[in-house]
Amino acid sequence: MTKLLKNTLFENVTHINESFSKHYHDTYTVGLTYDGVLKTYNSNKSFDFYKYSIRVNNPNEVHEGISQHWSHSNFYPTIELLSNLYEQIFFDKKIPFFENHIINDQVLFFKLHNFFDSFFKNEDEILVESLLIDSLSYLILHFTNYTKNYNDIFDNKLIVKRSLELINDCIDENISLDTLALNCNLSKYHFLRVFKKEIGLTPHSFIINERLNRANNLIKEGITISEASLLVGFNDQSHFTRNFKKYFGYTPTLLQKNSNIIL
Repeated sequence: MTKLLKNTLFENVTHINESFSKHYHDTYTVGLTYDGVLKTYNSNKSFDFYKYSIRVNNPNEVHEGISQHWSHSNFYPTIELLSNLYEQIFFDKKIPFFENHIINDQVLFFKLHNFFDSFFKNEDEILVESLLIDSLSYLILHFTNYTKNYNDIFDNKLIVKRSLELINDCIDENISLDTLALNCNLSKYHFLRVFKKEIGLTPHSFIINERLNRANNLIKEGITISEASLLVGFNDQSHFTRNFKKYFGYTPTLLQKNSNIIL
């Protein structure tokens, strides 16, 4: 495993028919469809991820979807990886964002395909890294729509900032709506309205998703499923497993068995 891709999740899936509830990842999603289709919804807009197209989701971008006989390869590069590459290209530490969630570009498709092929075949590290940098730098150079300052992923509004800080500090605890609203000196009604408008999820859905993202990373690092679920605040492992499958489309057991590759 190359250092650039440490703890990066890869998916190589054939002919699945799944529904994915509203969720987000704390990484990018970059993938190719080889067959079938994924109908995905981002920012209340519908996109069809069909054969030979490229899909890109930005970090913390809420999305959902329905797949039909979908065969695809995906990976989830970190913010650090993309921002470091952006800095190497432009000598400025920024986070690139992509508004075109579905991209049709033959050159980029084959660059990514060659990268995936080398990774799944466990080719030499120098080849995998070279193909990775080649494909992601092409994506950045040709499809970046705007950038944000590093570590400034969400809109820098005080309400959101305070809420995220509190959730981050208390992720393994039962955080009440009263606590979240009081933390921002708002009524519960006003807090819920502002939070959902800015984040795209209710506070409860956001907290569940954040816990699942953290558990996902813990399992990839070798922590047991039961321990990971407890560490992020799930006291019921069956509840944890149901939510995990609902959000990510695969079970934590499958993730554990296949290390950082979902087959």
